[in-house]
Amino acid sequence: MAKTDEMGKNSIERVQNMTQPKIPTKTVEFAQSGASKKSDELGMREMQARAYSKRGEQYLLIKSPPASGKSRALMFIALDKLHQQGLKKAIIIVPERSIGGSFGNTALSDYGFMMDFEVEPKWNLCNAPGADEPRANKSTVKAVGEFLASDDRILICTHATFRFAFEDIGAAGFDECLVAIDEFHHVSMSEDNVLGRHLAELIVRDKVHVVAMTGSYFRGDAVPVLSPGDEEKFKTVTYTYYEQLNGYDYLKSLSLGYYFYSGLYLNDLSEVLDSNLKTILHIPNVNARESTKDKIKEAEGIMALLGTWKYKDPDTGFHVLETEDGRTLRVADLVEDERDREKVMASLKDPRANEERDWVDIIIALGMAKEGFDWIWCEHALTVGYRSSLTEIIQIIGRSTRDAPGKTHARFTNLIAEPDASEGAVTDAINDTLKAIAASLLMEQVLIPNFKFTPKRPIEQSKPQEGFDYGEGGFQAGGKNIGVREGDQAEFHIEIAGLKDPTTEEGKRVCEEDIKELVAAVLQDKPTVEQALFNLDAIPEETTVVRTMNIVRKRYPNLPAEDQEAARQRVVAAMNMMEAASRGTAALEAEGIEIKANMQLLQGIRKFATDVRDLDVDLIDSINPFQSAYSILSKTMNESVLRRLQTIITGKKISIPYEEARSLALRARDFAKERGRPPSISASDAWERKMAEGVQALKRHTAKNAK
Repeated sequence: MAKTDEMGKNSIERVQNMTQPKIPTKTVEFAQSGASKKSDELGMREMQARAYSKRGEQYLLIKSPPASGKSRALMFIALDKLHQQGLKKAIIIVPERSIGGSFGNTALSDYGFMMDFEVEPKWNLCNAPGADEPRANKSTVKAVGEFLASDDRILICTHATFRFAFEDIGAAGFDECLVAIDEFHHVSMSEDNVLGRHLAELIVRDKVHVVAMTGSYFRGDAVPVLSPGDEEKFKTVTYTYYEQLNGYDYLKSLSLGYYFYSGLYLNDLSEVLDSNLKTILHIPNVNARESTKDKIKEAEGIMALLGTWKYKDPDTGFHVLETEDGRTLRVADLVEDERDREKVMASLKDPRANEERDWVDIIIALGMAKEGFDWIWCEHALTVGYRSSLTEIIQIIGRSTRDAPGKTHARFTNLIAEPDASEGAVTDAINDTLKAIAASLLMEQVLIPNFKFTPKRPIEQSKPQEGFDYGEGGFQAGGKNIGVREGDQAEFHIEIAGLKDPTTEEGKRVCEEDIKELVAAVLQDKPTVEQALFNLDAIPEETTVVRTMNIVRKRYPNLPAEDQEAARQRVVAAMNMMEAASRGTAALEAEGIEIKANMQLLQGIRKFATDVRDLDVDLIDSINPFQSAYSILSKTMNESVLRRLQTIITGKKISIPYEEARSLALRARDFAKERGRPPSISASDAWERKMAEGVQALKRHTAKNAK
């Protein structure tokens, strides 16, 4: 490492206090049951056994968080398909070479399974030189064809190699094969997603089996992974973040924090970078506004903050530093030039990295050490600047959520540049703020048990759901019942008056399995988040009723209207239960009532329910699901910046598009049936005015289309 340069000096001469405190910080505690790490008589952990039970499905989608054992689950399923179901070949495709290492030879029989997972070395194409550039190195593409013609059964390759091989071989060449796609969120139904097109061709031909696996099924660009028709063919196995973390032996809590800074991020980095924590620090992309455009000097400046450089270990490539209090730090720099980076990456893949806690202390990365990277000791995932998507954020958080001896707490921190109200281009900076808040709200949903919402029935039909604990006094027919079920798939049961039941099997599946994905779609819809957060004139129903319904319709166009509404209601209810919990918890704290560990959400929701007349759909729709985020934002962001953002967003003249106008007109029709009159454009109630505006807008759209 070069001597501390001017950037390093500037970073040491940092401001003593951050300009702005964190927004928002959430801490979730877990039960440490150990269930997710226990193995059965076949050597399968909880998630793996759940996936294996569906091994006979032709199309299988496994949604399971990082470190839950998806790679080994696929080994079990692939071997069964090859030896019990009559398939000829198994082709496992991964997004990058490093992840191919997860599918090395494994002695599964040592743990009780019927056979071992073995791949001939020549068919692990992730180990081939140039595997990341199959267009330039066509030998790996050619090897796929040679494998299909051989007697061997299993091949590992990158997504890129498979794409080019598919173009040469065609869909028919993969008949009677298992095509297993790891990190499935890389696929989408977008026209420019080549892997997505190839998968669609395979599904149309219908002569392959597909196993798709992902730790974050929703994509960051809000484009669906599969078309609705193709998605209906997949049987889904879901293992939640909550189940995974709740079943650990050591890790008992995870916190999420967002921090604003002004000026150079290195000046404020020391406020969130703790050298006592095993940390992966992702610096911003060189094209990001947070970047200084010199990634090498940024890495050097970070090391200058950490301590005094002593030497570079010739065996590992790690930098060795000495802190002010005399501790030794081993820093892996994955930002430096490619030759050094390869040595450092090899050292991080060394088995000792996960066997010895002090093998390395800090990892500085840019585009690496994210998806599929496994370092169990990581306690802190610290990211500067918002990365490209919610998917990427969840993958980064997953680096810190491995279970390891002595590791009781993990954290994720996002350090974000505050928009400069004095700049004319302040609107360009809004995106990072919106995405950070969206990521926070999404992780709230991901890190809690599932919600099971049911309509509130008449007293004579009201009955408890089997396996749920409804607290003191138990289930009360006609009361405000909120139950919790612990166990393999923990859930909250909440009754809501006016909630619609889905009418079809696909509608039931969507309402049971896809609510988190729909919540993610709402959070990734920029106009929705902008208006809900910053437009003080916006009404909650614009978000909860109109925009959310448009997202549901777009995602599931083939569902009947009743099922679309049932799904919409559950999406809004899920988002607003977090708001309800925040209100209830605040009320309990104000009353001096102790909040029990692991029970904050349940206690908060129960308290909220007792404070309102009833939990019904109208109440849920009238709550802005972003209001807690706005409250925290308004307390932490510079007031002039916040006012500027509100002015910009409120000033946007958003015309009512056709689908939104149609939704409003349908609501206006229901309003007219209930009230005996249409909604008035001059009504004092903002929601009634909005429905009337929608009717007028639909008339304009209809007239325009008739010309």
